[in-house]
Amino acid sequence: MSTQQLPVVVVGAGPVGLAAAAHLVERGIEPVVLEAGSRAGAAVREWSHVRLFSTWGEVVDPAAEKLLAPTGWTRPDPATYPSGGDWAERYLQPLADALGGRVRTGVTVTGVSRAGRDRIVDADRDQQPFVVHVEDAGGHEERILARAVIDATGTWTTPSPAGGSGLPALGEKAAAGRITYRVPDLKNPAVRTRYAGRRTAVIGSGASAFTALASLAELAESEGGAGTHAVWILRRGISGSTFGGGTADQLPARGALGLAAKAAVDKGHADAVTGFRTEVIERAADGRLVLMGEDGRRLDPVDEVIVLTGFRPDLSFLDELRLGLDERLQAPVELAPLIDPNQHSCGTVYPHGHRELSHPERGVYLVGMKSYGRAPTFLAMTGYEQVRSVAAAIAGDLDSADRVELTLPETGVCGGSGLFDAPETQQTDGGGCCAAPEPQLVQLVAPTAVGTEADEVPAGGCCGS
Repeated sequence: MSTQQLPVVVVGAGPVGLAAAAHLVERGIEPVVLEAGSRAGAAVREWSHVRLFSTWGEVVDPAAEKLLAPTGWTRPDPATYPSGGDWAERYLQPLADALGGRVRTGVTVTGVSRAGRDRIVDADRDQQPFVVHVEDAGGHEERILARAVIDATGTWTTPSPAGGSGLPALGEKAAAGRITYRVPDLKNPAVRTRYAGRRTAVIGSGASAFTALASLAELAESEGGAGTHAVWILRRGISGSTFGGGTADQLPARGALGLAAKAAVDKGHADAVTGFRTEVIERAADGRLVLMGEDGRRLDPVDEVIVLTGFRPDLSFLDELRLGLDERLQAPVELAPLIDPNQHSCGTVYPHGHRELSHPERGVYLVGMKSYGRAPTFLAMTGYEQVRSVAAAIAGDLDSADRVELTLPETGVCGGSGLFDAPETQQTDGGGCCAAPEPQLVQLVAPTAVGTEADEVPAGGCCGS
């Protein structure tokens, strides 16, 4: 069998993986979608309670919509905001159903290589098909040959730790019972009980941290939530851009998220500890947790810790492939400069497609959130354009593959996070720098003009696969 007659393996049945399959089908190429979860959109379902800050009109892929049309699927109101649960049930599952047997759930990819060639061997490497090793829930193993591999597994399963060095803080693993790495669903009675009336540290500075802070403040004001208090731990100082782009964000709901978090803590339901990099997590005599910083500071004990410091890609099953990854972000080397938070400014991302996503190993692509490595602020529409270009390239239509015209909305926040982390500078509203204050405990205060209720504002990121 010619390599060109083999299917394309798509790893991950999330939004971008399923979109990749739809684009391949549109071009007459058979995909095999492999999903470790029991259902399509398994990762999205784990944050089903979180609302996206992108509308339905921005999270439905055009090729997927064409595939869904004959099934009688009705597109949700494009101007409204879905929750993760909405996205999974009203779009991802119907799309997986439309793809039918091309989507296999409950199978984990354990390795990808070239047939008969480990990563060392050069001879006839590009002429060999890819070999994908998979294992099902019962331990049965098989291998699938493929003409190309699209990895759309995202980063959901590999959250970053609390430790400021990128490694788990000392004691972090031992304290796992009181630590979560996801935004908790405080509408769930059992989860609500865990945080109600307690003191919780929230580590992180992005949309997820905003969501957690706003949710905890809402809990504090609700029946049975008296005494709920958050300690917001930031590795940098408070600046004009701490709460995101605000009204300057071209995705209004994303800007409103930061403003809602600021408004939610106006009544003193949260304090912020700035310039704090967690080094040690100790247990107090009463079982609560004490966080110690690299500078020797010890914070007052907390009952729970919510770590929202980002995610990182799992590259372990790609170890036999020749990937070209940026040494900082673990993103494709051509894409990394476009998204590097150390350099990236004002939330703009230049259009990119198959060329920026390519690797020395021809025919393998990391797409969706995984393509960003450790960089934040990924949008679903970015992933959809990525897989449109990749599918065209696999089909040999380079004119279409190179015609990348996506324009993404700006965040309204200028300056990379590297600037924010630099001890001698602090970002201001105007994008300039001034002397950074000494690390301190401050109470967050919101302008009285901000009156949006937290539960009325879309409260989540537009995640990838």
